[in-house]
Amino acid sequence: MPDRLDWQAPWYAAWREPGRAVEQLLAGSALLQDALNAGAPAPVRFVPQDALPEGTPYEQFIFERRQCPTRDNLHDFFNGLVWHRMPRAKARLNELQASEIAAHGIGDRRGPVRDAITLFDENGALLEAPQPLWYALIERDWNRLFIELRPQWQHARVLVFGHALLEKLAAPRKDLTAHVWCEPCALDSVEAADAWLAGRCTPERLAGKPFTPLPLSGIPGWDAANQNFSFYEDSVVFRPRRR
Repeated sequence: MPDRLDWQAPWYAAWREPGRAVEQLLAGSALLQDALNAGAPAPVRFVPQDALPEGTPYEQFIFERRQCPTRDNLHDFFNGLVWHRMPRAKARLNELQASEIAAHGIGDRRGPVRDAITLFDENGALLEAPQPLWYALIERDWNRLFIELRPQWQHARVLVFGHALLEKLAAPRKDLTAHVWCEPCALDSVEAADAWLAGRCTPERLAGKPFTPLPLSGIPGWDAANQNFSFYEDSVVFRPRRR
């Protein structure tokens, strides 16, 4: 884990308060699992990684035992924060993972529902934005999204949900891209967003991978370099939509 996370960064807005609380406990030499268990109640209890029996799927273990195997690293730090802050959505995704494992077992391929759950759990985000921004985002019309409609971003909010993406944002790169759920979400509170997402997570919806990519560095205020609009000419990051 890094010595210091930039909690003032916009992508950490929803995680700032609980993250700092866990950091303070870790500064006193607590193990991550103990620091997470000392916080507000979560649907799971955090346990050492070696509590996971060999051969038992991670998601199945969490669902059956209500225990989350945890390592002392930044990845599991953010996973724990999301369990605390968005417990309904995390529990619902875990329930669906366990149901898919029970129905289909563990094979070489996860299948479309488990694939979608893993993708969103690791790399997902929610977006509240004016409709014109949504149209541009779905079309991957990056110039319109980030340049022509730039003033409308002051009315938009992004909530990063994926714990792997939160981990990567500790050292932000231009190419970091979120998979945004393709429905507008009201982000007045994290609790409301949690309930909304939990209600949207059905096998039918997830099987269709209802996500669209959003390069986070393009968001006004998220990377100082994007004030120069040549920033968006990088076609490796801002890729056109395939027709």
